[in-house]
Amino acid sequence: MTQVQSVAVSDLPADAPLLDVRELDEWSAGHAPSARHVPMSELPGRMSEVPSDEPLYVVCRSGGRSARVVAYLAQQGYPAVNVDGGMQDWAASGRSVVTDDGSAPRII
Repeated sequence: MTQVQSVAVSDLPADAPLLDVRELDEWSAGHAPSARHVPMSELPGRMSEVPSDEPLYVVCRSGGRSARVVAYLAQQGYPAVNVDGGMQDWAASGRSVVTDDGSAPRII
């Protein structure tokens, strides 16, 4: 498997471009305000929606799925970085979590 670059939530730049690869129910429950949502299961067909920011930080719930996506993106030539601990660490570190419908955000 391709070696993936990873970064802790605490080391993420405040304006880091985020790609959230969780499924729709997880995204709807709570996500980072500036993240773009492309579920891992839909990624191959939606590559045109993947930001070309360098580097692109990829996040899931705990870091497992995003690590696989980072490996895939690296093979496609994207400078992607895995967010260790995912949205669980994001929320635990006090970073903002929002919902699109105004309900109380949570990480599922």
